[in-house]
Amino acid sequence: MLRLVAFDMDGTLVDVDSSWGAVHRHFGDENAEALDLFVNDRIDDEEFVRRDIRKWWTHRPGLTVQDLGAILDAVPLMPGARALFDELHRRRVGTAIISGGIDVLAKRIGRELGIEYVLANGFRVDASGRLTGEGIIRVPIKGKERVLEQVQRQLGVSVEETASVGNSDIDVGLFRRSRIGVAFQPADEHVRSQATASVTERDMTLILPHLFPE
Repeated sequence: MLRLVAFDMDGTLVDVDSSWGAVHRHFGDENAEALDLFVNDRIDDEEFVRRDIRKWWTHRPGLTVQDLGAILDAVPLMPGARALFDELHRRRVGTAIISGGIDVLAKRIGRELGIEYVLANGFRVDASGRLTGEGIIRVPIKGKERVLEQVQRQLGVSVEETASVGNSDIDVGLFRRSRIGVAFQPADEHVRSQATASVTERDMTLILPHLFPE
């Protein structure tokens, strides 16, 4: 019996490839250099976030979490997300976001879809909500498997009672901790090969037959 479905957010629940990238694009900028350093293990999650914030400060000194919320309000849900979650709630299946993305967006998506557990990365702020330059890492980008394991332990849910949905290589860890792993619009063949099923269309309702086969 399926008791928990864990979802990636960026490129899965929302129709942008990266919430961090969405902020960079808002300012007409990018973070390719820091991304390359991170992928090659030359900087860690904390330094990756610091570099993103410093980029944003060049465009808007005194950036607040409220500013980020307003920017990310433009990020749309993935088509079919509401119908998918309506069915999960009808079946009384627990849901979680486990995302290396920005928590301001993850919390909004959690509210809109009625997701019980929302884990994503955020920012340290001062009393007025201005970013201090430091991040809060709740979901290490290369450590989603460990975070899902913590959620499972907290809820008393086994691997056999868990499904997960993601689109990229960093979501493969979620698949390893799940009986069902759905690669939604997988980024490449490796991601597809690590899942038990894949959906290539931009319609989240197509995930349902893989979660609840007849």
